[in-house]
Amino acid sequence: MKTFTQFESHELANTLIEKALGFKNNPLQSKDKGQGKRLGLIFLNPSLRTRVSTQLAATNLGVDSFVLNMDKESWALEMQDGALMNKNKVEHIKDAAAVLGGYFDMLAIRAFPTLTNKQEDTEDFIINQFIKYAGIPVISLESAIRHPLQSLADMVTIRENFKEKRKPKVVLTWAPHIKSIPHAVANSFSEWALGCGHELTITHPVGYELDEQFTKGATIEYDQKKALQDADFVYVKNWSAFNPYGKILKVDENWLLKENKLGTNAKAKIMHCLPVRRNLELSDEMLDGERSLVQVQAKNRIYAAQAVLDSML
Repeated sequence: MKTFTQFESHELANTLIEKALGFKNNPLQSKDKGQGKRLGLIFLNPSLRTRVSTQLAATNLGVDSFVLNMDKESWALEMQDGALMNKNKVEHIKDAAAVLGGYFDMLAIRAFPTLTNKQEDTEDFIINQFIKYAGIPVISLESAIRHPLQSLADMVTIRENFKEKRKPKVVLTWAPHIKSIPHAVANSFSEWALGCGHELTITHPVGYELDEQFTKGATIEYDQKKALQDADFVYVKNWSAFNPYGKILKVDENWLLKENKLGTNAKAKIMHCLPVRRNLELSDEMLDGERSLVQVQAKNRIYAAQAVLDSML
């Protein structure tokens, strides 16, 4: 596996899920596999779970990891090929990525979208520039359009919490927010849930449709209450509009998920990737109640990352 940036196949996903569950049971079973290997963690945006879980995963495998906050601790990068660098950008991605490729055995990159340049974002321009010029295996720690490590952890969480011999009914529900939020988590969760064969319903206000390349095969339901009926897992996440790109649209209905919206459904489990704005995106009673798998998801981030690193090694 040379890159890990998106869902590739049901077979690979299943292998990674089972490997992650194995590491959760015994985190140090391959503690010497990565000795002598170096992982560069390159952050162009903030992180808590992704940063720490990936470092812990590397440590469990004996891999040395190094963190660079590129937006604060390094030179401002010029990303465009052929650019005349006579303004505030000091170093070109061609040079920086090549240097990092010489220093490390693997790179892991986190880069959010601009939410202003739709074409550049949907082409995953920044992470692909690193892949193009680094010359070593690259892992996405979240890109403009996907968050595959989060989604792998989500699939691990669903697998270990669903034992029935049928497809789980999974609902991705939009939630309110105070600012424009990227589509990466919602896109990636849809891609992985469908790829893993789950029954996926996506519910959101009119105008918040995601890019169809990620949602083809899902049921789109604008009535949140109807979508939640008989759900096994409810994934709560905000995202901005895809058309018009990156905008917040006016929503009159109340989309905050509360216990009473689940009616008589006693089995539904609640998921969220974190960070979460309490009582705006998701209520305290949901986050702190028995339905919540949010902390389980967060812990599973370690073993998802460990499964990916192990496969790359």
